[in-house]
Amino acid sequence: MKRTIAAVAVAAGLLLTACSSTTSTEPAAEASPMAASAPASAAASMPATPGTIVDIASAGADFSTLVAALSAAGLVETLQGPGPFTVFAPTNEAFAALPAGVLDKLLLPENKDTLAKILTYHVVPGQVLAADVTDGDVATVEGQTVTLSTADGVTVNGAKVITADVMGSNGVIHVIDAVILPPDVDPAAL
Repeated sequence: MKRTIAAVAVAAGLLLTACSSTTSTEPAAEASPMAASAPASAAASMPATPGTIVDIASAGADFSTLVAALSAAGLVETLQGPGPFTVFAPTNEAFAALPAGVLDKLLLPENKDTLAKILTYHVVPGQVLAADVTDGDVATVEGQTVTLSTADGVTVNGAKVITADVMGSNGVIHVIDAVILPPDVDPAAL
């Protein structure tokens, strides 16, 4: 179980690494369901959380799997970089809900590319607050799109945002209740 959690965390780290080395080709904010940033008044009313995305995850018990994976993957430094990143971060419970054995398999060296693909699918370039989300598809760092909905709170590919707008010095975390998989990833094939 701990290995599975660590594998998921490694995947998240790889996703974030890909995000920091990718240049943004995102269309203008009007064309995207996720705006580049919140209005100044909304940002000013948000409590400032000191530290990077890594600092925030390290301080939260619900992200221990993510933190372990980032450390194992050598991605801590990347997520401490300037960003900005918008990370849809699955909880430990979300990682534990993956089918039995999937996380362990993702942690194997031969599945590193698949793990990176899954993790980068959880990251959107730029900083997007929940109030700025509109219904539609948005490009991920991985290259494919995720579908955002505001019909019943904010969801991404059906995963519910259970805590929004966790602000960091280099981006924002939206905590989600499930691990989302790119459409072309079949966990049974690992």
